[in-house]
Order: sequence, then C-alpha cells, then structure tokens
Amino acid sequence: MATPALESGLTEMGQLCRRVLAQRPLIVASNRGPVEHQMTPDSRPDPRRGSGGVVTALNSLAQTAEFTWISSAMGEGDRVVSSGAQGPRLKSPLLGHKINLRYVVTPRRVYHKYYNVLCNPLLWFLQHYLWNPPYNPNVDAAVHEAWHGGYIPVNQAFARAVAEEAKGSQHPPIVIGHDYHLYLLPQYVRQEIPQAIIHHFVHIPWPTPRFWQLIPTYMIRQICASLCNADLLGFQTPQDRHSFLDTVEEFLPAASVDRHAGVVMVANQRVQVGVYPISINVPEVKRIAASPRATDYEARLRPLCKEVTIVRVDRAEPNKNVVRGFKAYELLLGRHPELRGKITFLAFLVPSRTHIRQYQRYAEEIQLAIDQVNRTFGNDQWQPIHVFMENNYTQAVAGMKLYDVLLVNTLIEGTNLVAKEGPVVNTRNGVLVLSETSGVHHQLGADAISVSPADVEGTMEALYRAINMSAEERRQRAEALAATVSREDVHHWIRRQFEDLEKLL
Repeated sequence: MATPALESGLTEMGQLCRRVLAQRPLIVASNRGPVEHQMTPDSRPDPRRGSGGVVTALNSLAQTAEFTWISSAMGEGDRVVSSGAQGPRLKSPLLGHKINLRYVVTPRRVYHKYYNVLCNPLLWFLQHYLWNPPYNPNVDAAVHEAWHGGYIPVNQAFARAVAEEAKGSQHPPIVIGHDYHLYLLPQYVRQEIPQAIIHHFVHIPWPTPRFWQLIPTYMIRQICASLCNADLLGFQTPQDRHSFLDTVEEFLPAASVDRHAGVVMVANQRVQVGVYPISINVPEVKRIAASPRATDYEARLRPLCKEVTIVRVDRAEPNKNVVRGFKAYELLLGRHPELRGKITFLAFLVPSRTHIRQYQRYAEEIQLAIDQVNRTFGNDQWQPIHVFMENNYTQAVAGMKLYDVLLVNTLIEGTNLVAKEGPVVNTRNGVLVLSETSGVHHQLGADAISVSPADVEGTMEALYRAINMSAEERRQRAEALAATVSREDVHHWIRRQFEDLEKLL
C-alpha cells in the first residue's frame, strides 16, 4: 500500500503534468512503444504492454495524462493496426491508458540498418565503453550506409510523424524524445515545427569526447548539433552531463558552453542540460513483492538460503560484470573457509540479446564461472551458487526480499534499477555492494559499500565486510537506502522534468 508521502508525490506529478499540458499538447517519441500488437493464430493483432525501461518509467504518466506516444512498428501486428480503419492514430487499448498511439512504419531493410547495424552494435556499445579499440569497431561501408540509409531516414520519419500529429493543434507541442535511437529527432522536429518545445532524455551513459572519436566525425557532429536543437536535455548522472558538455565543446566550435549553469548556446538556440536520475514505481514494486505469486516463490527459495544469502539480479550481458562478481565470491570462499556451507549465492539472470556473438560468448563465460565455484567448493549437502537463468521478474523480486547482501558490481551504465528495487522490498536489512561506475552511485553510494568494478579483490573484501557488518549499521544503511529511493521515485523523475518544461512555456 502506498504511503501518504508517495500518494502525495503522485498527486503532485499529476497536477503538474495536467497544468503543463493544458497549455501545450504533449508528444512522446521512442523506438519501442507502450503497446505492441502480436498476431494471433487467426491473424488478429493482439495488444500487449510493450517492454523496456522507457515504457515502464512512463507508465504512470500514460495513466495520468492525455498525450500521443509515437513509436516504431515493431512487428506485423503494429503494421496491421497502423494501416487499419482507425488510421495511423489510435486510442491505446490497454486498461488505464489515457494516451493515443501512432506507429512509424519504415521498410524492413531500412529499420534493420537503423537498429541492427547502427543503434545497437555501434552506438550502444560505444556509449557503454564496451568496445576493444584495437579490434573493434570496424566502421566499414555497411556502417556508413546504415547511417545514411537507416538512421537518418528513421529519425526523419519520426519527425514527420510528430509534425503530422501536431497539425490542427492550437499551440505548438511539447516533444519528448528518448534515447540513442532518436538523436537526430530534435534537429528534424525543429525544422518541421520551429516553435515546439523539445526535450530529449538520454537513458544510457554519455562517453568522453576521446571515445566518441572512434566513430566518424560527421556522425558525432550531427548528433551533437541535433541535440543542441532541443530546449532541454536530460541525463542520468552528473558525469554524463559533464561528458556531453565536453563533447559539444570538442565537436561544435561555434557552441558556447556554460558549465556552471549547464547551458549550451548554439546560434540563437539555448539548451538547458539537466540531470534526472530515473527511478522505480515504489508502490508497484512493493505490490509485486507482496503478491501471492511472489510469496510462493519466496517459500521455494527460502530453503536454499543459509546463514548468509548473497543475491544478484541482472541481464546476462557484458556490462553487468557478472563473471567478476562470481570470481570475487570464489575468492571469498577460498580466503574464508569458515563461510563454506554457511553462505549461498542466488543469481537471477535474464538471457539478453542472444543473437549477438559477444553476448553468447559472455553467457558461456558466466556458466563456466558458476561451474568452477560449485565444482571447487560444493558438495552433496551444499551448492555455493544457485542460478536462475530465465526472464521471471516476480521470482527475482522474491529473491531480493531474502538477501543479506545485494551485489551490483556493474560496469559503466546509465542507471541500475535493481539497486533501487532491492532496498524497498528486502526484509533482512540487507547491505548493498555497489559499483562506483553504476549510474545510481551518485544517489545511493553514501549508504552502500562502494567497489571498483574491475577490482575483484576489493569486491571480495566488500562482500566480507557486508557479511560481518553490525546489525545496527545494517539497519541504518538499509533504512537510508529505502528512504532515498522512496523520496526520489519515478514520479519524482517525471515531476522534475515537467517542472523544467513549465519554465519554458
């Protein structure tokens, strides 16, 4: 049940959003949308809630305010409904939604270049520092073609959809674009609707200019120039904002950067650059944790727990740093034999991007690390690691209720919602061991035990410190973490952006 403070935060967000949208209509744009239509065996499009962090974060807004959400047609079902009798714009069929939907339909070969050649292998890997520069990336003709024949056309198609949606409105719209898929959208929307208020939020890290230089200069210049057509830019962390300002200075010599104010001026366009750490819907997460299904999973997991339980919840992908986490645990068991048989590690891992070779290889390395620990230290009575390799969110939430230590030792990332979900559902005053490069460290680091993600020895020592922490210190840290997350929840994230948008009206 939501507390009065949480209910107040939701009410304030709703009032603010309605006040802003009474003056201008809102258009949200993201690659993946809030509703995906899957074709049934009898060839009917069946609406389902879309997946992904953007959809989850904006779900409460979709139930509070009326606006239009523009997204890519992800499959045949979306293509069918977008060409149906309702036309390109339709009311969301999901219960509680007040929003309209519009799908951007692009030729499949164009979308493939945009998504599978440019967005994921190039931009996503670059912005997470996951390249190995002596060997990759290799920017060949296919990448250049994907930029010109995929990324640009899809972004232009989104801008046309925004302009079409804005026709007939009494006032120019507020346009909020999301993430690396739509970096060129602000430029093209500004061309189509000069008086629009444009906000773009970047969900993933923004690397330093030196790392951006690994891709062709014309690409990063156009990205920066486009983003500087926005009125408001949002990043997850102060470091991401600093890196963006550095990148603009490096690649746009005509830009004027005010670091203290977080403002960029390009010609007559003023861009306010802010930090808005995304968060979770605390009442919703608590509701799931208290559900009969979660309670059932908790009962099944509890017999696996020993005197001490370590938990991690992650996608099985390289930037989550899962292998080093298991190596630190292996060191712990080797260095402290008194813990053997008294500790267990529950790992809830979700298969991720299994079609990408690097991800396949990393999943294999994870399994090898698990086998190594269990083979070296396990016996008939005790298995050091129990792994659940499946996409089962409720089970993972149930596991987080039981941790004594939550390990989040990720590499560079935009945010980490597990580090926020754990403290609000945990029942054991569990300790958070948190990577200094996690996107949430600037919010939660003071009440966690901080580790360098590559420091396996240091991570082992952090786990040992957490295990031996006094009950009073555990309680103080756990309560402080839960309070921070509850205070700076997803409604707070939305509200802060709308407060800054209201200043632009």
